[in-house]
Amino acid sequence: MGRPFTILFQSIRYVLSSACYLGLDSLKDCQGEVNFMNESHRARAARQNQLILCGPSVVALVLSIACAGPAQAAADPAVDPSDADHTLVVTGRPLEDSSAAAAFDSITITRDTLLSSASGRIEDVLSGVAGFQQFRRSDSRSTNPSAQGVTLRALGGNAAARTLVLLDGVPMADPMFGSVALSAIAPERLADIRVTRGGGSGAFGSGAVAGTIALESAGRDMTGPFSGDVSVDNRGETTLSGSVAPKLGQGFAVISGRWDRGEGFWTTPADQRVPASVRAAYDGWSVSARAVAPISSDIELQGRVLAFRDQRTLRFAGADSRSFGEDASIRLVGRGPWQFDVLAYVQDRGFSNVAVSSSTFKPTLDQRSTPATGLGGKVEIRPPVGPHHQLRLGGDWRRAIGDLSEVSYNSTSGAVTGYRWAGGTNDDAGLFGEDDWKLGALTLTGGIRADRWSITRGYVRLASAAGAVTSDTAYDPRNGWALSGRGGAVWRLMPGLSLRGSAYTGMRQPTVNELYRTFTVFPVVTSANPNLTNERLKGFEGGVDLGPVAGVTLSATAFMNRLDHAIANVTTGVNTKQRQNVDAIRARGIEVDAKGHWGSITLDSSLALTDAVVEASGQAAALNGLRPAQTPRFVTSNTLAWVPKAGWQLSATARYTSAAYEDDANSANSVLRPATTIGLYARAPLVHGLSAIVRVENLTDVSVMTRNQAGSIDLAVPRTVWFGLHAGL
Repeated sequence: MGRPFTILFQSIRYVLSSACYLGLDSLKDCQGEVNFMNESHRARAARQNQLILCGPSVVALVLSIACAGPAQAAADPAVDPSDADHTLVVTGRPLEDSSAAAAFDSITITRDTLLSSASGRIEDVLSGVAGFQQFRRSDSRSTNPSAQGVTLRALGGNAAARTLVLLDGVPMADPMFGSVALSAIAPERLADIRVTRGGGSGAFGSGAVAGTIALESAGRDMTGPFSGDVSVDNRGETTLSGSVAPKLGQGFAVISGRWDRGEGFWTTPADQRVPASVRAAYDGWSVSARAVAPISSDIELQGRVLAFRDQRTLRFAGADSRSFGEDASIRLVGRGPWQFDVLAYVQDRGFSNVAVSSSTFKPTLDQRSTPATGLGGKVEIRPPVGPHHQLRLGGDWRRAIGDLSEVSYNSTSGAVTGYRWAGGTNDDAGLFGEDDWKLGALTLTGGIRADRWSITRGYVRLASAAGAVTSDTAYDPRNGWALSGRGGAVWRLMPGLSLRGSAYTGMRQPTVNELYRTFTVFPVVTSANPNLTNERLKGFEGGVDLGPVAGVTLSATAFMNRLDHAIANVTTGVNTKQRQNVDAIRARGIEVDAKGHWGSITLDSSLALTDAVVEASGQAAALNGLRPAQTPRFVTSNTLAWVPKAGWQLSATARYTSAAYEDDANSANSVLRPATTIGLYARAPLVHGLSAIVRVENLTDVSVMTRNQAGSIDLAVPRTVWFGLHAGL
């Protein structure tokens, strides 16, 4: 318990320190490229410390401006603080979406929903949007961190995200793996989430082949000056979180921390357990500091720092994984006649994992170090072109640097059998423009994006057990241009009835992990492929939005998406796979969302019915016509909530997921059975500022299969009852 609090206090101290503490040289160090393979442990640690400190110095800059605000106002005789015309409103929010956003299939998750899930975890909240899919059905307590890819629209389970996940405008995908550190994103820190299904072409749009999930942090107006939660479940696992949100001059800061730990639950069915089987133990914490300050009456500076650590044990004793990260970003938002959004960010991430044999229960592979660095930024400008017309122009850049160092072992003797190092760098620089017109009841939108992508510095080096290099391959650099676009229209026929349609294309680069890192989920070995090409999406959709009666909204969308050159894990032999580009994954289906509000009762429903198939030839021809791995045909989520009076809340969520296949070959012994789960949430006030909370996951204790590899099964969370207290001011 002491370590998370120590980290929290250190973060607060760093945040409140002077922005000049590090100086410009530290910022340059944050952007330096490092050859991790030849780097000493001391140099690696020094580099991590620079990145850890670099982020808080950015937030400290924002805090210094926030605190300087009153003095500047007092020194300026032209500004009268009592004059309402000169009141500064600090929101911490991004620029507003245009009315043309309604042309695309999207759904907004409110803060009330964020705070009332059965598990209190972000992936549980996102699962309320039908069509949302992780690589596996397990959550971030019991899955490998490097496999937490998220997607939409049944485009295939993949460890790398096909959906662009943004936190305050910053891409959250891991620079090496493309996965999303879901355990580091605490729902209580967020104001809302906007999920847009379908390809995107705006800022960072090259990663949005399946859609965009935009998470926005909550400000002081939502978190309050102080809030804290503590909870324990029936297995003795605990969650502790809290935040403070002081006013700082004319701005504010929100500093928060969360710590989750426990021995975990059994992912292995009782009849498959062996002496080496263990519960899915987990221990993770994250701290976040965010500051917002006014530069002028219509310009706002926002800074954010996030640090996290996550340790998990999966299936067998010794099968431990560890992930960590330090992220920092700074953002300038202008809301004047010439609106703008300028953003820069840096990420330092790391991962290690030990693979254990399922027959001898000894280590077979130690992925001992997988450091990665992400750098990026964007500039977006919205010139004043009229009240019914919005023009967005800008550019963005992302760099992902990843390396790995691994040791393989004989699963019987435990002797070292070899060493492997690999890595590379991916870059993407994009220019984008989007124009929206409102013509009475008709709103039109059109956008285009051009990406200059490159894959460089790729290498794989192998050595024998004695350390002698046996293979040293450097791959030729590759680069090119990719053009994508998006267009749509929404027509408001009458109050409560709108028709919409859109078409789009998109692109996703293979990740450094997919290109160069071979991995093992014993006994299956999946090889990397340095010759992978970019995925390309083509899609269109049409929908209707209805508000038949007051308090009720309905939305239905039919879509057709085709992901050309989709990256899949293709079976190449007994217990061997390789990442390959298949011809395409074609997905077509229907999505329906409904919301109802009747006094103190609300209903939130979502369903997706999708027909998805793989189109494949050549070595992957056996996959042609099969369903993508991990992809269900039908998913629905329904939440009924009741707020009998202020401070009280009761809600129940029922979710159904149809059958899917574990593997790409749709083998009969790889079926993931359908499952229906029920989650409950209840909150009751005790005394002023203090409430009791009860959460129940998987009320009926259904066995939810997350992996079925020729009959070897993993399960998701069983029935779990949480008891907690919430304090807020």
